Amino acid sequence: MKTLVLGVGNILLSDEGVGVHVVRLLRERYQFPQEVEILDGGTLGLDLLPYVEEADHLLVIDAVQMDAPPGTVARLEGEQVPAVLNLKYSPHQAGVSDLLAAARLLGRAPAEVVLWGVQPASLEVGLELSPTVAAQVEALLQNVLAELQRWGIVPTRRGEP
Repeated sequence: MKTLVLGVGNILLSDEGVGVHVVRLLRERYQFPQEVEILDGGTLGLDLLPYVEEADHLLVIDAVQMDAPPGTVARLEGEQVPAVLNLKYSPHQAGVSDLLAAARLLGRAPAEVVLWGVQPASLEVGLELSPTVAAQVEALLQNVLAELQRWGIVPTRRGEP
């Protein structure tokens, strides 16, 4: 079973890039089994289709407009994910929604799709996350690790024997 952890977002728009920041930390801190791919998807949209088609489990990390207080962390799964993304809460999300729709049309959609998202505080031009969202990066990372563990995947912390 192949698992894809996909961080998406535009790192030039502050909190919009939170998914990319989380996957970079995952790769920096942990080593994953061969069947797990940790991917910085940026704003690639449909260019990510070959990766999604190969995945049995897909875990997306993203900034999500939920009309909640900034920094709110949420988990969505299954049909909730493309439905939320269809609302075009951020510039790249239409691409992720299209990506999932294309995989379904081809009969190659992952069996399980989960999105861990955070309500952005700022989408202004800037490379740094807002303090509110930066404070949630560790929580997102831990939620991703817990989700992976639920799927039977336990990474090794880098530097541990």
